[in-house]
Amino acid sequence: MSGNDSNDLNIAVQRVYEEWDKALAQKSVSAALALYTADATIESPLIPHLMGTEKGICRGHEELRRFIELVFQNTPPARRRFRTGYYTDGKTLMWEYPRHTPDDEQMDFVEVMELENGLIRNHRVYWGWFGLEILKKGQHKP
Repeated sequence: MSGNDSNDLNIAVQRVYEEWDKALAQKSVSAALALYTADATIESPLIPHLMGTEKGICRGHEELRRFIELVFQNTPPARRRFRTGYYTDGKTLMWEYPRHTPDDEQMDFVEVMELENGLIRNHRVYWGWFGLEILKKGQHKP
């Protein structure tokens, strides 16, 4: 890989990291969906909870759109966006929303995104105990 290829990958990673946060802040379904390949997948324990499915996987833009809409419609107050950076090898992007923040606690997640041509191909969300407690208490209801 040449230096330019490495720079291009880093620019794509940075763009996804920043645009993902912007889409969440604005609760913009179209902006979030634009970050995914047409046949992308997302895996999360929130999928069965919000969509009433047995498996926690959405595939393709149609399923992703419905899931993202439900997430944005049912965001509890403890779902904040404090994070301190990301890790990447140029193809996989990952970061943590830690439970402790400078101001309070927030739902704790780890986001892992596999990128392809500057878009999210596979997205996995791993929940911490604090976030799971909020889910179990029904504070993230459809």
